[in-house]
Amino acid sequence: MSTASKPSAPTRASSLTQPVNGQKADRVFRGIATACGILILVALAAVALFLLFRAWPLIGGDQQANSAVIENFTGGKAKNFWGYVGPLLFGTVLVAAIALVLAFFVSIGIALFISHYAPKRLAAVLSYIVDILAAIPSVIYGLWGGLVLVPAIYPFWNWVAEYLGWIPLFAGPAANPPRTVATVALVLAIMILPIITSIARDIFLQTPKLLEEAALGLGATKWEMIRLSVLPFGKSGVISASMLGLGRALGETMAVLMILSPGLTYSFRLLQASQDQTIAANIAAQYPEADSIGVSVLIGTGLVLFVITFLVNLLARRITEKAGK
Repeated sequence: MSTASKPSAPTRASSLTQPVNGQKADRVFRGIATACGILILVALAAVALFLLFRAWPLIGGDQQANSAVIENFTGGKAKNFWGYVGPLLFGTVLVAAIALVLAFFVSIGIALFISHYAPKRLAAVLSYIVDILAAIPSVIYGLWGGLVLVPAIYPFWNWVAEYLGWIPLFAGPAANPPRTVATVALVLAIMILPIITSIARDIFLQTPKLLEEAALGLGATKWEMIRLSVLPFGKSGVISASMLGLGRALGETMAVLMILSPGLTYSFRLLQASQDQTIAANIAAQYPEADSIGVSVLIGTGLVLFVITFLVNLLARRITEKAGK
């Protein structure tokens, strides 16, 4: 009658040391992950404290001097900080919102084509192009918009003003050259389109094959399969991608500065020049000639943009959590 051989001493020792080493590695990894999470919070707090500290002369300093600087910045159009930052905030949100509306549906269409319709070789080429476009610096988009798009798009904006001018958004006459909100929003839409497309594509590709095959097996067409399986699965990821694109549009500086003819009004007239301006572009334009008080005013506007961006991302997080349930 045979008996099972007993493990040797070295084998038993190695089996005992493996869980111990695994526990040590787990503690080290947990510590590193926790430190990285804390580092993000520290960086966010540092930025907020820096903005608040540098903007403090605006908040608690000489208000008459602040008003004089603001009047100098605006040519007398605004006499206090909220009268100054209000139109800038309006222009920032308006440009970013239009850019997101223009880019969102096109991005989803491209992402679905790459993930579910295009042949593998074509999908690989398109994915590569989208990733390259997402990495292009904003100043390149600004140069292209200012030197190529602005002269070329005037006939189209003029046609829109002529035939759709009865809509307040497109009221004419169209500015020539069209350094307007409409042109800037179009450039920003092209800028954020590859970002949204890249993330949405990766989300759609992660849809479980069993869900897709089950929908097709029940007789669904390909579009019905996408509507019932792919889009619900990727809803939270698409929302996150959209908010990431919106965040870039809200903070975009160079492209807006190089294209938009600035104004300081609350205007929805997208085809007319000198109507709106964004916070980031205004900071870049005014900063070189600003004195210490002027810098505090500009940093105060940057603090407002920081808060708005934070609130937008917080709202996106809440929406994403609800969409994921």
